[in-house]
Amino acid sequence: MIIDFHSQRTQLSGRWTRIGFLAIAVLFNLCLVAQLLTVGLAVFYNPTWWSIHVWLVRRYSGLAVLLLAGLLISPFSQKIQMLTGGLVTLLILQFATIHLNFTLPLGVLHPLIGFLLFTSSTTLVHQVWRVVFNESGTVTSAEH
Repeated sequence: MIIDFHSQRTQLSGRWTRIGFLAIAVLFNLCLVAQLLTVGLAVFYNPTWWSIHVWLVRRYSGLAVLLLAGLLISPFSQKIQMLTGGLVTLLILQFATIHLNFTLPLGVLHPLIGFLLFTSSTTLVHQVWRVVFNESGTVTSAEH
């Protein structure tokens, strides 16, 4: 019996890369939840929460770049690639709707894009979760 240690090490390395990708996707999603909570607090409770809302967006956007880099390191399905690219596109649109209001009131689209961003992020977490934990040998309901 020949043991291929290189192949096993490569598989393990790839698995840890996907787990890291999942961790970043979850963190991104949690930051979106915090951002939604702070905007709600700013609008309905105390306007000073707005500065935290803005601070969050400026800090967690870099996670989207890390997710894009993760696609270069570990192969994922086209759906996961599209969702990740979509997050970056939606973030750019979020910034555009706030900062570019020349002739059209683009700010009107800001909440809708935020909703799409949260939905896409949650879907990405779900999809990557399935990839990571299906490869671990865990039996899923689809396999029964």
